Amino acid sequence: MIDVFARPSRLFWLLHSAGWFGALLVSFVSALAHGEPVGYWKVSLLLAAVGFIVTLGLRWFLRFGADRPLPRLIALMIAPVLLACGAMALTYTVALVAWCEENRPGGTLGYVAYMASTIYMVMTWVALYIGINYQRRLREQTAAAMAASLAAHQAQLRMLRYQLNPHFLFNTLNAISTLILDRDTAPANRMVQGLSAFLRHSLDTDPDQRVTLDQELAAIDLYLGIEAVRFAGRLRVEKAIAPACRAALLPSLLLQPLVENAIKHAVARNLAGGTLRLAADCRDNQLQLSIADDGPGASQGEALPAGSGVGLSNTRDRLRVLYGADHSVEVHRRPGGGCEVWISLPFEAAPEVDGEAAEDAR
Repeated sequence: MIDVFARPSRLFWLLHSAGWFGALLVSFVSALAHGEPVGYWKVSLLLAAVGFIVTLGLRWFLRFGADRPLPRLIALMIAPVLLACGAMALTYTVALVAWCEENRPGGTLGYVAYMASTIYMVMTWVALYIGINYQRRLREQTAAAMAASLAAHQAQLRMLRYQLNPHFLFNTLNAISTLILDRDTAPANRMVQGLSAFLRHSLDTDPDQRVTLDQELAAIDLYLGIEAVRFAGRLRVEKAIAPACRAALLPSLLLQPLVENAIKHAVARNLAGGTLRLAADCRDNQLQLSIADDGPGASQGEALPAGSGVGLSNTRDRLRVLYGADHSVEVHRRPGGGCEVWISLPFEAAPEVDGEAAEDAR
């Protein structure tokens, strides 16, 4: 248990002083209400001063037992609290004898009653000290837990994002190696230049930040430029992007692994190549993304090809970390052949864009 009052602080002295000044006022006003003389203020002041001092001593015990469980801390405080209350009761007796002897209690029961009232005051002080200390400690632990959770969240996003690079590099470098072995240097050079541009874009983009759909499509164009050289005309690309969606925010390089997956299953396996279609629309305050191909797909009863690759599982993991349950990823067979991945995300426009895109999304 960390004692947030372990060092003198402005908050502690403010609360401590205000508390005992309030006790002074309550004692004096209560005495006047019961017919005590105005001179009783001296008794109230002395009691408040003694309470101020003895509770500072209790603070030392509370700091000493700060790391103990609450039951053991309470057991530790019993004797100091009784001593503090005894000191206040003795002060009360001495003050009455010195200044208000005519108002002394008529018997032992009167002193016992006052002893009980001092126990109430001191225990209130102790409870407030422990309660404020616990509340502030809980707040600090919550802030630390949130910071740790955020750090873990960012680390997971970075891991998922950078997991894509070796997968993509493996395929591209294999293609470049093949072109070099075939002495086809011009396409190989174009692929190297395209790969350099794509990796520069990838490394310059913070994986923790989101980008607009326009920026994401620009990155996809860099990737498709590499694949266009690789497949020498066998790759055809179509786009259907609603203007209202271009300013929508989404995780950087979200679409690249899905595009790579579609090319792997629709174009690479087909001698005639294939068509990749990218679509985006905004409906019901959701950004709807689609990556479709016209490849062989899967026969009835066969597992969908996109469901087993690292691309789709990586995408699901990233979106789950970022959006929780507020997203969906679905994979479907297309009636004419091929597969289609549908992604739905909450629509949010980039801050610098005015509200027109958000209104169109609704």
